[in-house]
Amino acid sequence: MRLTIVGGGIAGLSAAYYASITNYYSQITILESDSRWGGKISTDRVTFDDGQFIIEGGPDTFLASKPWGVALCKELGLGERLHGTNPNNKSTFVLNHNRLLPLPEGLAMMIPSDIPSILRSRLISWVGKARMGFDFLQPAKNISEDESLGAFVSRRLGREAYENLIEPLMSGIYAGDGDQLSLMSTFPYLRDLEVKHGSLARGAIEMRKKMNASARAKHASPLQGSRSAFLTPTTGLAEIVEALVAHLQSHNVELRLNTRVTAITRNVERGTWNVTLDTESLETDALILATPAPVSGKLLSFDEELSSTLQSIPYASTATVSLAYRQADLPQPLNGYGYVIPRREGRKALAGTWTSTKFPHRAPDGYALIRVFIGRAGQDIPWNKDDLLAIAKEEVKLTSGITAEPMISRVFIWEGAMPQYNLGHPEKLKQIDSALEKYPSLALAGNGYRGIGIPDCIHSGELAVEKIKNLMSLRGAFVATKQSLN
Repeated sequence: MRLTIVGGGIAGLSAAYYASITNYYSQITILESDSRWGGKISTDRVTFDDGQFIIEGGPDTFLASKPWGVALCKELGLGERLHGTNPNNKSTFVLNHNRLLPLPEGLAMMIPSDIPSILRSRLISWVGKARMGFDFLQPAKNISEDESLGAFVSRRLGREAYENLIEPLMSGIYAGDGDQLSLMSTFPYLRDLEVKHGSLARGAIEMRKKMNASARAKHASPLQGSRSAFLTPTTGLAEIVEALVAHLQSHNVELRLNTRVTAITRNVERGTWNVTLDTESLETDALILATPAPVSGKLLSFDEELSSTLQSIPYASTATVSLAYRQADLPQPLNGYGYVIPRREGRKALAGTWTSTKFPHRAPDGYALIRVFIGRAGQDIPWNKDDLLAIAKEEVKLTSGITAEPMISRVFIWEGAMPQYNLGHPEKLKQIDSALEKYPSLALAGNGYRGIGIPDCIHSGELAVEKIKNLMSLRGAFVATKQSLN
């Protein structure tokens, strides 16, 4: 069974990895149009004095609670290299009228569960706090259809709590518009909390108790950083990509960079796929597309419905700017992980991470590293490096009082990088799954469908490999049985 994977990001590389550890595929080829592997995972390691800056261009960490990232790292021999966030300086802030105000403690999956902390918070007015308390009194709404994340949280906790507290946290994950994002495709457990407990806040309190109990149970875990919600390898997420590539090379997987796929057609008589490149055509028995949904849609133009649905999934463009300074150039210490910015603030930046505080190993002693995240859905941003650098400098001046020029700056632009799981996304997934039933040797992987994080992408690659293996094995058994009966 020949398998071809299009797309060399973390989803495609993971698919190739899981295919390589089975005995099912006789030949595995992975094609990537770019000149490097890893997709949005891009780590710049800058040696400076006696240390090193670890600068992440795309994602800078992954969730420990989703098991697929940790599992893959352990299989690749990276388990002991995983670091958690700094446990000694965990403060996070929200930009509110150009001031950094502390995020309330006790958030359980974004929802407040520490009532005294909310009462002390200056992010919400007393009227807004009273409206949040109404959540304990109003019953769960009996609805079956999906609703936007913004509408749901506003309905339960009030619009002020949504705009000042929940929206900036959500935007830090999806770079989206919460009034457009599908609740069922982003945070379906919030609806479950409402239904089960009759109150979103009451459900969050119960969830927090379970999370605390789970953390205590894992207290003796030998994995470095295992009690942290977020993990990263010692010298950056690129370690995962490098370990995957090394594994694939050792397992005779054909890895082809600078290879652009221009078309895909189905050879019905032979039951194979033709993958057209710039200068040649490949024939393969099975195919996994680990490319952005609109790209996959264009390649699958032979199926009009599938192609149209895939291309209808919107994506937002984002950028990250990392700035390095001497600690002596900072007018005040970076006490915390960073801050998020509500959409209503009208700023071009989305969030700021004080990287050298959150992950001290990412900057040499005596230096500070800051990362500014820019761009969200529906926002008009100047997509050139000079303007993005100027936006980042403006942010650190506003929030940290830094006026010195950075010693090091890195700008990464990601056009169409963030899929938007807007209202109607669950229906699109059903249409895609239905269309794929016609093609047992075709599968999709990546962040455009059921999760945008690194563990989700890893899992999507694994599921794509399993889907093809299971369906094709079943089909082969059926054909063999039919032939024996004849």
